[in-house]
Amino acid sequence: LPPRHMDSVIQIVEALESTDDGFTGTVPELARALGGCSTPGCRAVLGEPPDVPPAPPTLSHERWLLFTQLLHQDAAAPERGAVLAPDGSTVALGPLLAGIEVGLKRAAGWPGPTVEPPIDALYAVTVSEVLGTSFLLARDGDGNRATLGPSGCWDDVDDPQNYTLLGPPSPVPDAVANGAMDGVLLGAHLAQAPIPLADLLRGYYGMGNGTEKGRPASSYRRRDFGVLTGPGKLEKEVAAMLRVLRVLPPTRELLEDVGPEEVVAIARQAAQDFTEVYVECPAIVPRCMWGARPYRGTPKPLTLPLGSVYIHHTFIPSAPCRTFTACARAMRAMQRFHQDTRGWDDIGYSFVVGSDGYLYQGRGWHWVGAHTKGYNSKGYGVSYVGDFSATLPDPDAIALVRDGLLPCAVRTGRLHRNYTLRGHRQMGDTDCPGNSLFHEIETWHGFK
Repeated sequence: LPPRHMDSVIQIVEALESTDDGFTGTVPELARALGGCSTPGCRAVLGEPPDVPPAPPTLSHERWLLFTQLLHQDAAAPERGAVLAPDGSTVALGPLLAGIEVGLKRAAGWPGPTVEPPIDALYAVTVSEVLGTSFLLARDGDGNRATLGPSGCWDDVDDPQNYTLLGPPSPVPDAVANGAMDGVLLGAHLAQAPIPLADLLRGYYGMGNGTEKGRPASSYRRRDFGVLTGPGKLEKEVAAMLRVLRVLPPTRELLEDVGPEEVVAIARQAAQDFTEVYVECPAIVPRCMWGARPYRGTPKPLTLPLGSVYIHHTFIPSAPCRTFTACARAMRAMQRFHQDTRGWDDIGYSFVVGSDGYLYQGRGWHWVGAHTKGYNSKGYGVSYVGDFSATLPDPDAIALVRDGLLPCAVRTGRLHRNYTLRGHRQMGDTDCPGNSLFHEIETWHGFK
């Protein structure tokens, strides 16, 4: 089959939009016919799905098969409907196209669903039903049932076919969260200014323009979703959706013993956790996505929370990386150098900062690194890709660590509240992290 890449999806959408030959309705309606939005809440909002049409003549058998597979919802494996986007993130198509359908309907004057209590259809079909259900199911459990995440990895980023989760699945793995946020953002955009779907997706995901035009809009999804969705909005929509599910026959039983106060408590927890994990904390690209070699030997565990953070720059590569492909290549080059030339067990840094909007996992949160001699077990080593002796990283890349990673590490118990931040040069004989970056971090919280 064609690669499970957003490129393949756009080619399918383009073929479907380019003709009326035997294909009626919109692409999102077709997606719903194929099972892309088949939950009780989604049916209550958008109506019963249309019948599955015959394969459109404009699509090859392989493309039709891929589209059908991506939209066949499997509650036991929600990640199966996911594709790889050019920015290295993974996106579930179901919530993405459901949000887009609501946007198109609103642009055409649709008054919205007639359900009680009233709900915001855009959130209902993307995030609030699946999020409310996930936290509802977890409340009876033993505390071990995952409510959000995990991320996952593709078998081959050049020809992605299989996506494997990195842990036990929740109803909201990262791919579904990304698809839901994108569905809200693109649905809201279409409601104001309808354009052909292929153009919308190409512009948002940065097809073929990832390098010339800077970062694609999709790499800002966490920031943009946070701006559009204030803290109270998500909680309100999850609570309203749970009240709607209480009266729908398929889900009535699930909520029969849940009182009004508990609905509010579930919605609050769900909105709070989703916001922390997917809005306030930055996305971290796992090792398997950048093509890491295995760790050599046995990693030593850190004792959390740690008290320090040490800021570095890579010096080589000296240019910032601005795409997923370039940053992944830089990670592999650094790991090779650290393992083969320096003789270390692994890439030395805990995390590496790209200028593509993403952090890359080195040793990660839990294992002792090799970044700041004599202090590796006391703090995290965070390194910016590039040489920042004379220039600064992009403002976005500065904010990614200063306003994203560090507060997130404190909130999640990985870093002491009163942590100390230092440049590498303060701990050893080196110019790292470069004069410009060092003067910048002198202004950050925690700098000593």
